[in-house]
Amino acid sequence: MRLEDLRPASGSKVTRKRVGRGIGSGLGKTSGKGHKGQKARSGGGKGPAFEGGQTPLQRRLPKRGFKNFNRKIWVEINVDRLNGFADGTEVTPELLVTNGLIKKTDDGVKVLGRGKLDKKLVVKAHAFSGSATTKIESAGGKAEVI
Repeated sequence: MRLEDLRPASGSKVTRKRVGRGIGSGLGKTSGKGHKGQKARSGGGKGPAFEGGQTPLQRRLPKRGFKNFNRKIWVEINVDRLNGFADGTEVTPELLVTNGLIKKTDDGVKVLGRGKLDKKLVVKAHAFSGSATTKIESAGGKAEVI
């Protein structure tokens, strides 16, 4: 091994483009930007949405509707899905998540009334539809709003 064979380990040295450091670097004088023009200037060039002075697409398209950022996102579950629990179980949103019946609780869990409930359950949720409440209570259970 000789002195001129020594090299830094691969990946250990960050090599960046050193522009404007003389003609011998290959990027001297105009620093690889050519002569004059918009792209040669500091901060030069236009953004990705610029269409050469034509009205950009995001301004040509109509703006319609309204998006309510304060809306509540409910996770819905029907009473027929609750038949998998044993009699007397206290069904909470956390229990529904752990059993895989819902993925997450978001802003709240709402129980809807599709299907038939055969088990006597205490169901705790953030909201209930009218039919879901009657089906839970007619099966001998209880619907509690959290």
